[in-house]
Amino acid sequence: MLMKSIAAGLAGTALLATVAFAQSPTATTDKAPAAAATTTTTSASGQWRTSKMDGIKVYNDANENIGSINDLLTDKSGNIKIAVIGVGGFLGLGEHLVAVPFDKLKFVNEAVAYTGTGTNPGAKPAATTTTGAATGTDTTRPATTNTTATSSSKWYPDHAVFNASKDELKNMPEFKYSE
Repeated sequence: MLMKSIAAGLAGTALLATVAFAQSPTATTDKAPAAAATTTTTSASGQWRTSKMDGIKVYNDANENIGSINDLLTDKSGNIKIAVIGVGGFLGLGEHLVAVPFDKLKFVNEAVAYTGTGTNPGAKPAATTTTGAATGTDTTRPATTNTTATSSSKWYPDHAVFNASKDELKNMPEFKYSE
């Protein structure tokens, strides 16, 4: 019986000691108070996240899907200079990577317009394009009453446009990452 009492007492003491060590120390009066942390928020309205641009589909001027953006390469200043586009393949297998100048891509905030010969009552209007970074407010777009996130509030464009066919991209030299 005595051994059980001693074991229970040691276990209780160990539990109380761990709680005491886990507590954060309280402020003492002999130290100077910490400087108040100032928080500043920066608005990045109209900017795009490059992490969200990975996988964006690339179309040509005829609205044909010619590939998708696999990577964006920057210079030492952080300016995006090259877009690596994956052409062909299935689920990444057999995909041909090509490097194109970033400034040759046009980015579009609206979904691809329907270009079929039949009538489509749900077709979207022609797309509005921007080159390079987002430009903020676009007055050429019709006003929307949709309460979900609009394309101007997204952190990435809907798609990119590059003036080439899929065959022309496949015939370009393959891009390889050097080690």
